Amino acid sequence: MFIKTVKPRKRGRPAGPTIQGAETKDRLYATATQLIAARGYEATTLRDIAKQAGVSAGLLYRYFPSKQAVIIALYDDLSSEYARQAADMSSGRWRDRFLFALATSLRVLEPHQMALRALTPVMVGDPEQGIFSSSTAFSRLRVQRVFEQVVTESSDAPKQPLADALGRLLYLVHLAVLLWWLLDKSPKQRATTTLLSLIKQLLPSAGLALRVTPVRRFVISVDELVREALFDYPVSA
Repeated sequence: MFIKTVKPRKRGRPAGPTIQGAETKDRLYATATQLIAARGYEATTLRDIAKQAGVSAGLLYRYFPSKQAVIIALYDDLSSEYARQAADMSSGRWRDRFLFALATSLRVLEPHQMALRALTPVMVGDPEQGIFSSSTAFSRLRVQRVFEQVVTESSDAPKQPLADALGRLLYLVHLAVLLWWLLDKSPKQRATTTLLSLIKQLLPSAGLALRVTPVRRFVISVDELVREALFDYPVSA
């Protein structure tokens, strides 16, 4: 006869993430982005975030050991939501798909505009936390892939390697528009609306220009320079 032994139940938190833990992390994340939007990135400390959220500094460090962790979480959330919404892109010409991808990006980012505006110096100039840093590459590639697919999966996609090059350059155009949008001080951001209208008017001419061999070569050459300078991976000679 065998006697079944019952192991004593371990005390403490259950293994793995819990609903309460997820809610705490979300609350801390929301508090952090709100403070960064109100005070700026440099003026916001982790202790400020903990105090505003009503938790101990130790608990905050458990979820966000540094301000960089908050930035990475923000990039992750926004790029993931963008990729999800961009999946609804219709088939058609690359210029129409690009306008959809661009409008979707602005729509996803709009609720976080103040926080992103406060983070502009970090996103543009910080080699460790900026959009072209290795620590945030996962987020950039997620969004960049959408713009590459704008071209490669369009009904009028040019041949390779032009298609991929054009997609990456459209991604950079999108970043330039976002920077303009973040810095735009015009009433109701009228300047951004005008810029989007001008881009829409220019795209048909850009499509025609790509039929010219020197223009195609120029786009590919610029893409090679950009990949080496910003995307941090070698280009074959």
